[in-house]
Amino acid sequence: MKSTCLTAIAAIGAAALLTACADSYGRGPAGPYADVDYTGYYDDFYGPFSGGYWGPGDVFYYSDSAGRYHRDRAHHFRRAPGGTGFHTFQGHAPAAMGHGDRDHHGH
Repeated sequence: MKSTCLTAIAAIGAAALLTACADSYGRGPAGPYADVDYTGYYDDFYGPFSGGYWGPGDVFYYSDSAGRYHRDRAHHFRRAPGGTGFHTFQGHAPAAMGHGDRDHHGH
């Protein structure tokens, strides 16, 4: 019984770790999403961000201070104005990294 519980706890821990990592999209944009200027609107939900790019499905991928990109699933970044607390931001997407990003290819 104790072994079964420990196995279950380990499995739950592994699943939680994978879930926590699921929103990290690595080093940056591929192909058509790279090396372009961008403008958008942001509500500061995630705090400061160091850059980003608009990716597939018109979703913004923002960079944290360690240079990892995260998908904005909750739409705190927008292309169009609207909503309370949103302000304009501008930037330039980094050059293509020459790799397939799992989200860009459905993985």
